[in-house]
Amino acid sequence: MAFLSRCRACLAPDPYLFLPMGDHPPANGFVRAEDVAKDQPAYPLNSQACLECGLIQVADQVPEGFFEHYLYVPSSATLMHSHFAELAAVLKEEASGGLIVDIGCNDGLLLSACNDIGCTTVGVDPAANLAEIARSRGVDVEIGYFTAAAALGLADKHGPAKVIVTTNTFNHIGDLHDFMKGIANWLADGGVFVIEVPWAKDLLEKNEFDTIYHEHVSEFSLLSLVRLGAFFDLAVTDIHRLGVHGGSMRVFMKRSPAAAEVKPIVAEMLAEERGAGVLSEESYRAFSRRIAEIREDLTAMLAEMKAEGLKLAGYGAPAKGNTLLNYFGIGPDTLDYLVDRNPLKQGLYSPGMKIPIRPPEALADDRPDVLLVLAWNFFDEIYQQQAGFLADGGRFLVPLPRPVLIPDVAGAEAMPAAQALTGM
Repeated sequence: MAFLSRCRACLAPDPYLFLPMGDHPPANGFVRAEDVAKDQPAYPLNSQACLECGLIQVADQVPEGFFEHYLYVPSSATLMHSHFAELAAVLKEEASGGLIVDIGCNDGLLLSACNDIGCTTVGVDPAANLAEIARSRGVDVEIGYFTAAAALGLADKHGPAKVIVTTNTFNHIGDLHDFMKGIANWLADGGVFVIEVPWAKDLLEKNEFDTIYHEHVSEFSLLSLVRLGAFFDLAVTDIHRLGVHGGSMRVFMKRSPAAAEVKPIVAEMLAEERGAGVLSEESYRAFSRRIAEIREDLTAMLAEMKAEGLKLAGYGAPAKGNTLLNYFGIGPDTLDYLVDRNPLKQGLYSPGMKIPIRPPEALADDRPDVLLVLAWNFFDEIYQQQAGFLADGGRFLVPLPRPVLIPDVAGAEAMPAAQALTGM
């Protein structure tokens, strides 16, 4: 199924098709060296928006069993360690000694932070390879997909959950209604469901089209979460604005009887969404036009650099980077290689474009002239880590929200990364 006939959150019919990006392989479908010459399965990536609730979505075409061996881990980004330590303190206060459940617990980074401050926890994740890492951190993990049926057995085994949290996992769920039924089955009376996801308003305003890929089947507006929760007697009571992943939100949901006190930020952010046009067809048409301009500008800049004889590589091999590389047609004829701190990706090739992935230490030996920053959501961290690259005359090419070179001319004094980007 290449298109959705109804919104997976509010169930409104015929979400608006605004950015068809052609066929893409799964964005985390990294390729082993012995398989580079083989054809890779690819599926249509058609971005649709629900004009009733603002959910940006793609049809769920992820191959069965895909998440059972997964290569993304939050631990490879320094920022995520401090982010999860802060979240752990929030969850401890919400749990008041009760059980904290992390659905999509990945390598256990969040729950190990919770355990360090005395919480009672359990994780759920289908990826056996990541569960092994989590267990090495002392995290109790149930291996399997979270569904309404699975939640009944988990609740019997572990007791009711005072807090259920999911960080950058909710956007992977094809059947949101079955998942939410599972939340309702396991959540204790008076408990809270906490969701961290990128915010669709930021995606629209900052041109973050690469956040859309087959595994990210949904990019949530706040209104879409409000409408979805209402089906299960769960109300949004509070929200924390987050800077991670290009602009995210931490949403707190409680059963309606326990949700008498709704923080003013809920109405404030709903109004912001409407003001930004998340329910407007024209907003999505304008977004699509901007992405076409970025594609033209970025590929022209790279072609000019290659013509000048500059050596180009990419920094980061994130899933979002593979959306950009495949949609813009940027391959190994342009980028010699990508570097990534995640050892699970090193030695592999990027899906679709099949660019080799090396450890960041390769930069010191190879000394490229320009790095295309695919992991732009961690650019401040990359900028600091690669001070030597800059000192040697290297430059970063950051593609979004508009392509910009940092420093913008060879030999110019490098300005702080955040200043350079916000000054565009």
